[in-house]
Amino acid sequence: MLKESKVLFSLGSVYLTVGAREALENSNQTAAEFLARHQSGDWGDVCKDDKIENELSVKQGYRILSSYKTSKDVNIWVITEADRNPSTILLPSEY
Repeated sequence: MLKESKVLFSLGSVYLTVGAREALENSNQTAAEFLARHQSGDWGDVCKDDKIENELSVKQGYRILSSYKTSKDVNIWVITEADRNPSTILLPSEY
């Protein structure tokens, strides 16, 4: 778990889609690894404009989107809704 000082927002209930679960299992990685990055402000592979939008979203209470690659080079997204409940880990194709 992250130190309290590194947690920028609540994740609420966390959901994992079937595709994301398979991608994490195939890469031998856990959801917690990506959730910790997301919650601490490491937005992963999003563009500069999306990083700026995420920073604003943390402060203003809007939806937050992070994008990461698993060790098997599969792209996964972590989305936390504006009300901070829920957060979902999914493949872009499952959006």
